[in-house]
Amino acid sequence: MNRPLSYDECNCFALRQASRFVTQLYERHLAEVGVTAAQFTILAKLARRPNLTMVELADAMVMDRTTLVRALKPLQRDGFIASDSAEHDTRTYVFSLTESGERVFDEAAAAWRAAQEEFEAKFGKSRAKLLRKELFSLTEAE
Repeated sequence: MNRPLSYDECNCFALRQASRFVTQLYERHLAEVGVTAAQFTILAKLARRPNLTMVELADAMVMDRTTLVRALKPLQRDGFIASDSAEHDTRTYVFSLTESGERVFDEAAAAWRAAQEEFEAKFGKSRAKLLRKELFSLTEAE
């Protein structure tokens, strides 16, 4: 007979709970700029690597395209992200930050740094670094 389910042994439950907690902390800071944590990560990715296709951006974000499209739409509507036809294939679009997108990213980056500092003050800087390393290792390409 199977033993009863114990949530304190469930990796998925623990990660999702921690994810919600951390997301709420970051979104409290990012709300001052008017972007969500998911939108900030997209802006940050495009700030570092402009002209990504939908597939490249989805892969880099470890998001399915439907979820990515939902997050991109308000950023495009607000004029923060532009999409242009790729040089190699006019049916493929590449995404990049607009000038206003670069400005909002700079503002959001300051809010993100405040969230980062708050998290590290509560969790510990070295523990946070180790946690990031472990979590990133889950999504590294094999």
